[in-house]
Amino acid sequence: MLPLIVIGGLFYPLLGYIVAAMMAFLLVLSIFAGRYWCWNLCPRGAFLDIVMSKLSLNRTFPRTFTKEWFRWAMLVLLTGFLVWRLIKSGGNLITIGAVFVMMCLVTTIIAIILGVATKHRSWCVICPMGFLQEKVNKPRSMRRKL
Repeated sequence: MLPLIVIGGLFYPLLGYIVAAMMAFLLVLSIFAGRYWCWNLCPRGAFLDIVMSKLSLNRTFPRTFTKEWFRWAMLVLLTGFLVWRLIKSGGNLITIGAVFVMMCLVTTIIAIILGVATKHRSWCVICPMGFLQEKVNKPRSMRRKL
């Protein structure tokens, strides 16, 4: 699915709506299952496991990546960029799809760079969707402990 979006989406931007639908689905799923998607179903995670694990230098990633403030910064930065691009789209359906394709492409490029330079799944540590899934699920997991 990842190549379909990042390559096919360049030629058919409406494929970006798959990304938007997956983001919405992930947030709903995370209420019940936390980051289940990340470790079991994520197409980017599968790509990182299958391809990048062979190319990775297998170095430890900076501890900064695990800091909550850094993960919040990534979420705010990428979400802000997404919202800004959506506003600039002027409501054009093709442009909106292209925005989601471009976000998928950019984050995949970042994941590849991090995967080669450090561990193959370094992106997963800072993934804004994964972090958001943790935050959405946290109140539920806290209730279970009470």
